[in-house]
Amino acid sequence: QVQLVESGGGLVQAGGSLRLSCAASGRGFSNYAMGWFRQAPGKEREFVAAIAWSGKSTYYADSVKGRFTIFRDNAKNTVYLQMNSLKPEDTAVYYCAAQREAFGIPRSLEYDYNGWGQGTQVTVSS
Repeated sequence: QVQLVESGGGLVQAGGSLRLSCAASGRGFSNYAMGWFRQAPGKEREFVAAIAWSGKSTYYADSVKGRFTIFRDNAKNTVYLQMNSLKPEDTAVYYCAAQREAFGIPRSLEYDYNGWGQGTQVTVSS
């Protein structure tokens, strides 16, 4: 199973940018679609973005479409989330996750993921 470690979170002003990274260890990273989710205080975890194992297909939540970009470097076993035009409502703990099914299409349901990182905090001030 793939082990995941997120990094890159921090405090940023509204309108600013951050890039999150998720480094994977273990075999098979390049075989799995990857996703980013987030959980704000008092709210359920929600889908943010997902990317196919090949990197050729992506899928975004409506709330981040046009502002966030997910991409991956399979040679480095890393998936990224570039976040631009950040808003206070983007404040959350961000998690990366690996899908259960190898070579699957990017999906938005937590059920489809079985490997999770520990999360990285993103705080956007107004």
